[in-house]
Amino acid sequence: MSWLRALKETARSGMKVERTRLEPLIALRATAGLALVVGLSLAFLGPGSAASSAFGAFQAAIVTFQRSWRPRPVLALVAGVTLAVSTFLGYLVGASHTAAFLALLAVWTFAAGLLWAAGPTAGIIASGNVAIMLVTVTLPTSVGQAAGHAALIAAGGVVQALLIVLFPVRPWGAQRDALADALAAEADYARRLRQDPGAPFDPAPLMAARAAARVTPRQARRRPAELHGARGLAERIRPVLALLADPSVGAPAEGPARDRVRALLAAAATVLDAAARAIRHGTPVELPGPALAVLKSPGDRELLTGPAGRAAHRLASLLDDVVETAEPGSGRTARVEESMLRPTLPALVPLVVRAVRAELRPGSPILRHAWRVTAVACAGYLVGEALPFGHGYWAPMASVMVMRPDFGQTYSRAVARFGGTLVGVGLATAVVQLAAPGQYLSGALAVLCAGLMYVLMRTGYAVAQVCVSAYVVFLLGMGGVRWDQTVPDRVGLTLVGGLLAMAGYALYPAWETPRLRTRLADRLVADGRYAAAVLRQYADPEPDRAGVRAALLAARDARVAWQEADARAAGEPVRHRGLSRVAAADAAHALAAFTRTAMLLESHTPVLPAGGAPAPVAGVPAAPGVPPAAAPPVTAGAAALAEAVEAATARGAKAVRERRVPEFAEVRAALPACAEGPFRTAGELLAAALEELTEALRH
Repeated sequence: MSWLRALKETARSGMKVERTRLEPLIALRATAGLALVVGLSLAFLGPGSAASSAFGAFQAAIVTFQRSWRPRPVLALVAGVTLAVSTFLGYLVGASHTAAFLALLAVWTFAAGLLWAAGPTAGIIASGNVAIMLVTVTLPTSVGQAAGHAALIAAGGVVQALLIVLFPVRPWGAQRDALADALAAEADYARRLRQDPGAPFDPAPLMAARAAARVTPRQARRRPAELHGARGLAERIRPVLALLADPSVGAPAEGPARDRVRALLAAAATVLDAAARAIRHGTPVELPGPALAVLKSPGDRELLTGPAGRAAHRLASLLDDVVETAEPGSGRTARVEESMLRPTLPALVPLVVRAVRAELRPGSPILRHAWRVTAVACAGYLVGEALPFGHGYWAPMASVMVMRPDFGQTYSRAVARFGGTLVGVGLATAVVQLAAPGQYLSGALAVLCAGLMYVLMRTGYAVAQVCVSAYVVFLLGMGGVRWDQTVPDRVGLTLVGGLLAMAGYALYPAWETPRLRTRLADRLVADGRYAAAVLRQYADPEPDRAGVRAALLAARDARVAWQEADARAAGEPVRHRGLSRVAAADAAHALAAFTRTAMLLESHTPVLPAGGAPAPVAGVPAAPGVPPAAAPPVTAGAAALAEAVEAATARGAKAVRERRVPEFAEVRAALPACAEGPFRTAGELLAAALEELTEALRH
């Protein structure tokens, strides 16, 4: 993609307004907290203190809208306290010497850039602290006042946290939405399988539901019963749906059996949607009668036999469990596995340190972002001080707020911030000119603008910036600063800060395009390990279910990492380096087919019959002296095929990284030893998918 086209795409993305579900009650609560803090501070402490407390409450509320599974009161407290510490230290250093403050700004900004390694929420909190610190350090005039302002900022965060505790709005709403989205994604998958038995499935909703299911020990004791178990059931339903729809191991592609499968898939989608609605809103499950009639019909015994019949029976059983789990107050136990416990804040500190330390290596995009944002923030501070404007901190503030570790977000946010600032400042200036608001009316207008921002935050960064810009104009007007003293400075320096951010990324980029081959190789290794783990279940009388589960999660992580990298690379003004867009798309399609076959194999793993004795497997002789009914469910050739798949994908990944074409001949060579039947068919599909990957990378 050329630079001109990339700039057009990022500008269009930055100014785009999304249609999304609003949360007016949560926005109203955040606005009430801000109004309470500003009103009390203005009445008893004066406009300067009101501005400080407003920044704390404003930032704390913004953080609670981020996509994080941490309790919202904790996020508000962390945002308020860390901003208070940043402000106090900034004033102590900045009051003595400009060079000392510049050094502190460099250290603080570099640390904020590295904190993106701990996740987007940590990066947003840290970046916001640096940006607001640049403003708040100019408010106090003594060390005592600086301590008072810091205390008020922290108090703003405390007030927002208390309001969340005292007036909960849709508690566990984020977790409910994540679980409901996972079930809805399964429902959509079932509908698409009716027309396309090989339809792809994006595991992102299931991964989000798993992340949402991680809770602190305190949360584990309070979590609603309907949020227990449904995610695990959704995980188990997905391969059953695929097995039922696949004509190679399930029902024939045409005929009465296929019609029965389509009816079952439609009924499953209806039930899953009903369970999703019940979980999302905390209401009883309402199941349509026709869907229940299809699932309870005995027609499967006549039309569906073999793997398809077993899959239909298993699907009905799993859907019954989903409905039972989704009922409010179902009484399910609240036991939480150790691996699903989220660390407390003190326990999180060493994990964050470890994540940051892992990024201190050459080539790390997080480290490059930290150096880049530090250099741009310091340069913006010096430029702002040198220009004949007042309030020179607007330039570095704009730079810090728009810069992100990737190209697309940095450029789109820079455009959106300038456009939103221009509109917001213009509207606020018109109001000031027409109404000439006093101290209290300016405060009320500032709170109103903040409330609009909370409501519209998720519609787009440009819309949010319109509200934020008007908020700042009214907030400074509350302190007696005339609009003509801030508006030209704000617009001009925001433009300077945005241009510096864009130039910084262009001069010191962290392009994703050259790393696509590495991401593809990582995905190939993870997918190969998952497929090998599934194949070993057919070779071991005591299969390692936990190992298969761990390999599946690793494969999903690698797939999502690849998809995110591919999406970022698509908007970069960089020519491909060894992996064209067509080759990347074809390679992703081949790996999707590979993992889908492995998933079908996992859903069709031999199991013990109800009596406890292992089921005999066709083509596998019983061990000497052992009755045929007790023969272990071992499939001939499974162990050799598993070893061939794992070794071939590991060597293939090495070839991909070295820009060579991978070869997977040993997988095809291991197939003749495999038992005939569905297992042999699946093995051939695995080999064909790897051969498709080879052809994709020849171009």
